[in-house]
Amino acid sequence: MAMTRQTRRKRLLVLGLLLGALLTGCSSGAGSDETANHAVHTAPNGDLREVTASIDDLPSFLRDKPEPIQETYRLAGQHADVLKWIPCTCGCGPSAGHRSNRDCFIHEIRPDGSVVWDDHATRCDICLRIAAEAAHMAESGKSVREIRQHIDATYGKYGPPTPTPQPPAS
Repeated sequence: MAMTRQTRRKRLLVLGLLLGALLTGCSSGAGSDETANHAVHTAPNGDLREVTASIDDLPSFLRDKPEPIQETYRLAGQHADVLKWIPCTCGCGPSAGHRSNRDCFIHEIRPDGSVVWDDHATRCDICLRIAAEAAHMAESGKSVREIRQHIDATYGKYGPPTPTPQPPAS
């Protein structure tokens, strides 16, 4: 399925902004303020976690992050069902107990729709690139299996993958 000009532009814009932000450096300081709607706590591995009411409500720890990182978190939320089948190869499996690339952004989606976000990906170029690429492939009509094969082939060389199961046959 061919990408439309608008989809191609959007993809290039997000990837360009993401690359630009990463080249100029990202703040790794985590916010510690707590609001009535956002419960903030630190995971045992040092990652900051924050609860929001829904997938559309991004965590406050993104406020001081560059727009491309915020956009990738939005994409991760919109495509959480895809990212749960996509491994991450940054080493977060053993170090943070992650099972997929989704865990780099979202620790848990609760039955009531609230989300426990994880700030791990705010400090990790590989996590961000995998999520952005997988989301854009999903938006262009690729199947989860096609996305998984591409991510495995492209990012498998970076490190050991998370223990992510293969997606079911469509």
